[in-house]
Amino acid sequence: MACSKISRIRQRETTSPADPREVHADSLLALGRAVLETEAQAIAVLRERIDGCFVAACRFMLGCTGRIVVLGMGKSGHVGGKIAATLASTGSPAFFVHPGEASHGDLGMITPKDVVLALSHSGETDEMLTILPLIKRLGIPLIALTGNPGSSLARAADVNIDVSVAKEACPLGLAPTASTTAALAMGDALAVALLEARGFTAEDFARSHPAGSLGRRLLLHVGDIMHRGKAIPRVDVQAALKDTLVEMSKKGLGMSAIVDGENRVRGIFTDGDLRRTLDRDLDFRTTPIAQVMTTNCLTVPADILAAEALQLMDSRKINGLLVVDGDGYLIGALNMHDLLRAGVV
Repeated sequence: MACSKISRIRQRETTSPADPREVHADSLLALGRAVLETEAQAIAVLRERIDGCFVAACRFMLGCTGRIVVLGMGKSGHVGGKIAATLASTGSPAFFVHPGEASHGDLGMITPKDVVLALSHSGETDEMLTILPLIKRLGIPLIALTGNPGSSLARAADVNIDVSVAKEACPLGLAPTASTTAALAMGDALAVALLEARGFTAEDFARSHPAGSLGRRLLLHVGDIMHRGKAIPRVDVQAALKDTLVEMSKKGLGMSAIVDGENRVRGIFTDGDLRRTLDRDLDFRTTPIAQVMTTNCLTVPADILAAEALQLMDSRKINGLLVVDGDGYLIGALNMHDLLRAGVV
């Protein structure tokens, strides 16, 4: 019997993993959907836990004159790092401290002006419990996100928010999955509630995201990228169609503004107008531009966001815009290529 048992053990040890090509697609799809369903249910339950504890936690953080210090070990630490980043980028200065490192000097990063947000699914993480007395000695608010309201961390906290889950999405019930998703979602709920309470605006958000397309879309104004001065294609309202085409070719924006003697916009002539004009039996040398231009054309001020200009162009199905000041005087022009080069599109 003993030999037979050892043989079976050795057989299991030497059995190679299943060929990935032999794993049935339906099985993989079912597993993936089951995970998402479990995690969705875990988040749905949190709705009922947005209660007085949530309000108290928000008030502690709104009243913080220092920084929100986020703590967490293992997977909770990864979630905590993301929560700290979200808080910081939405108007609530925050940073992450590793509880293990806190015991070796990093605790000095926490000041009496701060608020601590501690994450632990069990609420009994050794590294967290080690520094609890030191945090309490500072006399600063301690907010906990735990999966065990009766845990040591939950009892020590000024406010505990329950982020427990019925089960993990891992079929073994071991890997933190639904529990980390729930903690992350609650962190997002806190961050957005604080964002709204602070009156945090899109421009405030852009100032902490100046790089990349996000910053460009939220910070770049039409005045930053428009063509100015002699680079603006324009002809007098008395000009001929031929003169307008020469100006369009010279400036290369696919359009020309039509202005009066005071440089006020009277109309626009674009590549699209030219195509429509070709269908008519007209003499390009003598036809007045006023006869074929588009009147009441769309104009924008220089201080609107370039992203807004893009939305206007998309909605009107046009490729260029004229920019005017408050009195209607032409001060700039831009087209879709300018927005592309600026990274707005």
